[in-house]
Amino acid sequence: MFIASKLLSALTQPLTWIVLLLACGWWQSLRRPARGRALVGTAIALLLALGWVPLPDLLLRALERQSPPPAPPSDPRWADYAGVVVLGGALEHAAVRQGNGQVALNAAAERMTLAVALARSHPGLRVVFTGGDGTLLRQPESEARQARQFFEELGLPPERLRVESESRTTYENAVYTARLPGVDPARPWLLVTSGWHMPRSLAAFRRAGWNVVPYAVDYRAGDRTPWSDYALARSLLHWQIGLHETLGLWAYRLSGRAR
Repeated sequence: MFIASKLLSALTQPLTWIVLLLACGWWQSLRRPARGRALVGTAIALLLALGWVPLPDLLLRALERQSPPPAPPSDPRWADYAGVVVLGGALEHAAVRQGNGQVALNAAAERMTLAVALARSHPGLRVVFTGGDGTLLRQPESEARQARQFFEELGLPPERLRVESESRTTYENAVYTARLPGVDPARPWLLVTSGWHMPRSLAAFRRAGWNVVPYAVDYRAGDRTPWSDYALARSLLHWQIGLHETLGLWAYRLSGRAR
């Protein structure tokens, strides 16, 4: 499943499609110049069309709206929560911090910062971080080790923190975290991850027997996107995220890893 997820990630990157079309166009131009020019023109037109942000945002919005907002802090149910499970994905690769020792957050930083805020406002909550190394070539340092440093530097007491460092996929997050000492998945937990990642995460954790309530962060699409919004780099990223998560959710359901 891990190797399959990496192949899926490559295929859901729109630039992969463009490169394949350009390569086919170059090859055809050696034998059939007219067909080669047509393929190159198609690649350019597709690249320009992919820069229109409202289209991928429709896909992201469909994912992000599947999770209801959590109860307000004044809700009495907060006293029942055992803690917060934070999914990895908000930290840069270990190579980024080599030579400086600093923890580097990426665009999904809210996963980490929200966990600290919740721990400070609710002293009874524990924080469990789950995330090992999701790269094909092993990094010198797991994401969990960086997460421990981040939380401790922000003042979270070590006795309130647990980290899981072996998982490489969302399903492994759910299975391996349930095995941590002192973690009871039958108790109610808050599950913290990006809004677009929440449908697959929630389904995988519940399939693994967790009693989790979604607490989504890191929304990318919002309620609406102006029709005039055109940004090639951002739109390509939104396409990749939306396609990867949608196909990943289907794959999890077909393989029995999601409920």
